[in-house]
Amino acid sequence: MTATTTNRRSDLTRPDGTALRVLVVDDESTLSELLSMTLRYEGWEVQTAGNGLDAVRAARTFRPDAVILDIMLPDIDGLEVLRRLRADATDVPVLFLTAKDAVEDRVAGLTAGGDDYVTKPFSLEEVVARLRSLLRRSGLAAAKAEPVLAVGDLVLDEDSHEVVRAGTEIRLTATEFELLRYLMRNPRRVLSKAQILDRVWNYDFGGQANIVELYISYLRRKIDAGRTPMIHTVRGAGYVLKPADGGIAAAAS
Repeated sequence: MTATTTNRRSDLTRPDGTALRVLVVDDESTLSELLSMTLRYEGWEVQTAGNGLDAVRAARTFRPDAVILDIMLPDIDGLEVLRRLRADATDVPVLFLTAKDAVEDRVAGLTAGGDDYVTKPFSLEEVVARLRSLLRRSGLAAAKAEPVLAVGDLVLDEDSHEVVRAGTEIRLTATEFELLRYLMRNPRRVLSKAQILDRVWNYDFGGQANIVELYISYLRRKIDAGRTPMIHTVRGAGYVLKPADGGIAAAAS
C-alpha cells in the first residue's frame, strides 16, 4: 500500500480544510497508479491496496472519505470488503469498479451497500466526476445556510449528517442520506423516480429506475421500522414524505 499527496488545492476538502482521503483498491498496479495520479491532481490524499484484506486494514487506519473498490480481487472480493467496512460502522461512500457489464452485477454492488459504480474500461474523468458527486453527497461541500431540516418527528442536520427520529439516532449511508434530504426538502410533495434519479444520482442512470425503489426500501427499514410510516408510494406517480400524524392522502405505503 502506498500513500501520496499533492500541493494542489481542491475546491472539495474535509470540514477542517485538510485534503480529502481516497482509498483505491485494485490489483492492477498500472490502473491504481493512474487513478492515484489523477486523484492527487485533484488535491486529494491517496492510499492504495492491491487486495481485499489490505483494503480493510487500510480503511481502519487511513480513515478514507471515499473508497474506489474493484469487485474482482485476488483474495476476498469487493462485495466482502464492503461488507466488512459496513460491519466496522463505516459509512464511507464506495465507488465500485467492475469489468462486468450485466445489470445484475451492477445491482449486486449497489444492493450490498455501494453508492455508485463504473464499468471497465472507463475514462479517468468519469471516475473523478462520480467520486466528486459522492463526496458532495457525503456533506463535504460548502455548508448550507439552514442546515437543519425537520418533518414531524424526523430531524436531519445537513452539517453534521445526523438523522434523528423521535429522539433515536439513525445511521445512513451517503446515498441514503442524500435521498432522505431530497424527500425532506420537499415534504408532502410527490416526487417521481425520474426526479429522484436526476437529483440524487446527478446523471442518467441508464434507465435503472429500480435503484430508486431499492433505496426507498432501505430508507423505510431505517426510518419507518416499528413506527408510523412517513415514506409513502403514490402509485404511478412516485414517492412522498409526510409527517406521521397527518397530511395528504397517498396510496400504498
